[in-house]
Amino acid sequence: MDVSQMLSQMTLEEKCALLSGKDVWHTRAVERAGIPSISLSDGPSGLRKQEGEGDHLGLNASVKATCFPSAAALANSWNPELTERVGAAIAKEAKAQDVQVLLGPGLNTKRSPLCGRNFEYYSEDPYLSGKLAAGFIRGAQREGVSACPKHFAANSQEGHRMASDSVMDERTLRELYLTNFEIAVREGCPKCLMSAYNRVNGVYANENEHLLGDILRREWGFDGAVVTDWGGGNDFVEGTRAGSSLEMPGAGDDSACQLIRAVREGRIDEATVDKRAGELLRLIVSTHDARQPGSFDAQRHHEIAHTAAREAIVLLKNEGNLLPLARECRVAVIGDFARTPRYQGAGSSMVNPTQIESTLDLLQTTFPASVGFAPGFLRADKPDAALSDEAVSLAKTADVVLLYLGLTEVFETEGLDRTHMRIPQNQIDLLSRLSDVNPRIVVVLSAGSAVEMPWLDRCQALVYGCLGGQAGARAMLEALSGAICPSGKLAETFPLAYTDMPVSRYYPGAQRTSEYREGLYVGYRYFVTADAPVLFPFGFGLSYTSFAYSDIEADEARVSFTLTNTGSRPGSEIAEVYVGLPGAKVFRPRYELKGFAKVALAPGESKRVTVALDDKAFRYFNVKTGRFEIEGGDYRIMVGASACDIRLSAAVAVKGTDAPNPYEGGEFACYREAKLDAVPDSSFAALLGRPIPPHNWDETAPLQMNDALMQLYYAKNPIARFVGRRLERMQAQSIQKGAPDLNLLFIYNIPFRGIAKMMNGMVSMEMAEAILRMANGHFFSGLGRLISGFLSRPNLPKENKGKETL
Repeated sequence: MDVSQMLSQMTLEEKCALLSGKDVWHTRAVERAGIPSISLSDGPSGLRKQEGEGDHLGLNASVKATCFPSAAALANSWNPELTERVGAAIAKEAKAQDVQVLLGPGLNTKRSPLCGRNFEYYSEDPYLSGKLAAGFIRGAQREGVSACPKHFAANSQEGHRMASDSVMDERTLRELYLTNFEIAVREGCPKCLMSAYNRVNGVYANENEHLLGDILRREWGFDGAVVTDWGGGNDFVEGTRAGSSLEMPGAGDDSACQLIRAVREGRIDEATVDKRAGELLRLIVSTHDARQPGSFDAQRHHEIAHTAAREAIVLLKNEGNLLPLARECRVAVIGDFARTPRYQGAGSSMVNPTQIESTLDLLQTTFPASVGFAPGFLRADKPDAALSDEAVSLAKTADVVLLYLGLTEVFETEGLDRTHMRIPQNQIDLLSRLSDVNPRIVVVLSAGSAVEMPWLDRCQALVYGCLGGQAGARAMLEALSGAICPSGKLAETFPLAYTDMPVSRYYPGAQRTSEYREGLYVGYRYFVTADAPVLFPFGFGLSYTSFAYSDIEADEARVSFTLTNTGSRPGSEIAEVYVGLPGAKVFRPRYELKGFAKVALAPGESKRVTVALDDKAFRYFNVKTGRFEIEGGDYRIMVGASACDIRLSAAVAVKGTDAPNPYEGGEFACYREAKLDAVPDSSFAALLGRPIPPHNWDETAPLQMNDALMQLYYAKNPIARFVGRRLERMQAQSIQKGAPDLNLLFIYNIPFRGIAKMMNGMVSMEMAEAILRMANGHFFSGLGRLISGFLSRPNLPKENKGKETL
């Protein structure tokens, strides 16, 4: 199929209609021009193709698919080859189910541990995220299925996500929130990319010419299709102008008719429509030609999930070398997660697994002398004396307690951010009681993001499984028994307390804007610069063996060193390369990750390891010149076992680009010194290079189309205020029960325009505006417009030929 020939045969109406989906999961076909429909489905940790009628949040059942470890877990492997293998496996399942576009990977930078969707993202570090995402993309597209990295860009919170404005300076945007996507695009070469719901510096991401045009398409050379997040289209015409190729889900003919009118009125030229249609047609043709519906080897994919879960396990504490445990050890298994594992997060990424392994099902094979199991606690954070007493009694009879703790589903879901970093109190109380009767406790932690651990001294060992997918339980038992040697390392910092992080002062943005006042100092970049203590640093992970680093050599292009396994067990070590510039004139973190290598070594074996330093090793973004520059000087090339465990260092002289320093004024002192407890307005405004935009909602102003339904409690209409209060109560009740209503969360956050965007043409934009008018106190005139809008909903003729009905 030839794209240019197809395009030349299409009418304006057909081209405009093509840019808006057919339904929830499919693009439109234009049979007359030989253009087929293709299918898109969620897929960051496994395929989620819905059976029957589709919906974005997965409330309807989906087909059976392999549930691989979450992105947060895969990131702990630090292994792009592994993410490539996982991406290929998921794509094979997509191909078997006749899906052409896989909506993943998710790679937003983890600005705060409280983001409810962190389990779906890789890391707080954009370099690591980009490399892992590029691997996933290469694997998926090798199978003829398009990957779709998301959410571009600066989508760092779930609350207010469809209306919030991410406000930051250009340097922070480029270095922390776009570098990950840059690597994914340049090295992975995705055919599709998903824009984010939120605004970025005042402009919706999906109609942001700076993001989609200047950077993505012209600077990075991306020539694929940009698809909206579901219901994330704001102004269809402006999105098309900026570089958005496909609005999903389909909004009936409403969007197409808006675009046709804009072309005919001269507000957008047809050449721009042709460009967007061409981008989408290339995606359709390339993926449709590779279609091969059929079946996949479910057991083989289960084993790939098992391999991935093995590499994702991080050993965080092993006091007295309690682990690994001998086969004959009399273990007591306590905690409901051992019976019903937490292996994935909630929301649009939820997978209907082909099988699920649980600790109890596999326990006798690994530890045949086990003394039994006790659930110990309720999933809801409520005390239960009987369950606790039973667990304490069992712990008294055991050599070692395997205590399965973690975050419950309510803490990790799309549409809802955490409000704190604690695990449920009933679990902490149980640990306290158990440690009084048996101090030999191994905590097995299930959580898709960092947690606070004031209870750490109550356990002798701690193993982090993250959210390990459907085969995670077997992998964990293998790590506990020594069948494998843990090799994972943290892809995010675990602080002592959330309040230690500068982002805690500014997150989440609960009003109109989310101010990124901390700038570059996210995660380890802050802690190493401020020399502040953490619980577990970025890149940290223990092993059952030990490793020595020696003989470093470095230049501008590479760093080489010798790595030796000095222990008695075979194992893999992740060596991390950091680059810093002592005495830098342009403020920057003390050092940053610029490379890494995962190396398998037998006991006593040494290997010479070389890590390349690419074009991102020394650069910073200069807001005066508008491009990446290099400050000249004697850089330190460091190799370490974590961000806080540097083993080797070498000096390398690097020639700079002699760009002017944009930060010479005193108002930048807090950033130069990484003193970010309370960034003054003057400093943040100086960093932005413009006045700080208004932050708070004006509760007296009429509601706008971009305001979320949660703001109905500000409405002039008493019925609308009642609905707003009711929505708020229903959400609070569902959270309190420990089972958040995903549909309700989506409705709570959706803006008024989303009523039209998510109803597949049942509600037009004119009707949504009428509903807004009613909420603002103009009930009868709004009702009249609603009825009028219903009777005159835009539609195109069936053949998408001739003039549209407007």
